[in-house]
Amino acid sequence: MQMENLIEIQNVSFSYADRSIISDLSLVIPRGKAVAIMGGSGCGKTTLLNLIGGRISPSKGDVVVDGLSVPTLNTKELFDLRKRMGMLFQTGALLTDLSVFENVAFPIREHTRLPENILRKVVLMKLETVGLRGARELMPSELSGGMARRVALARAIALEPMMIMYDEPFTGLDPISKGVIAKLIRELNEILGITSIIVSHDVVDACAISDYAYLMGDGRIIGQGTPDDVQRSGSEHVRQFMDGLPDGPVPYQYPAGEYLDDLARGS
Repeated sequence: MQMENLIEIQNVSFSYADRSIISDLSLVIPRGKAVAIMGGSGCGKTTLLNLIGGRISPSKGDVVVDGLSVPTLNTKELFDLRKRMGMLFQTGALLTDLSVFENVAFPIREHTRLPENILRKVVLMKLETVGLRGARELMPSELSGGMARRVALARAIALEPMMIMYDEPFTGLDPISKGVIAKLIRELNEILGITSIIVSHDVVDACAISDYAYLMGDGRIIGQGTPDDVQRSGSEHVRQFMDGLPDGPVPYQYPAGEYLDDLARGS
């Protein structure tokens, strides 16, 4: 019997040296849903993805994916779990010396023994899904930013994962490309029945395609609910982020001593 929640983050803390990145954070990602994790730069969003993928381990708490405690898995078990995870990196991370076709084929060649004629059909199906079957012979250097992101998405679904993690999928894209990527994320979630985790600081696009949203700040959850719930929140922390206010609970000025004292010391 499948668990209702695909991912459970249980009282997790993580630090780099003496700097706390995530502090006693708990959240759940329901199976088959699109969930946005939003927040400002440096709030711990990408670190959370790395914890889910097992690239790093929490200093406290547990990360459970599909019933498995990720920090306790051995190397083989972790690699087996990762085969069922897709990842769309912020930069696309295409292999620059391989064509579009070979970029999408790469994970299939690495993890399966499909005959070439079947592999070709699978790759063309994935490229057709993102509207780029006709671009299969192009090299990454010949692609626009939006096209490169779509090829990376085709590669992310090549092994038909149970979930896809999107790290800032809208960054650096023009409005049309952002609309295309947003449409693809939502459609893939519904058609393939996968779970989608969208890490973003783009409020409008992330909320438009998500069933549920978490807002992070200072390594913890400062707001959560449906996108409408978060949009209507009266919390000062949430309102500052959602409205893009330059000052508020997150101060404009980084903590420092008195300005005039600093100037006087240099004289």
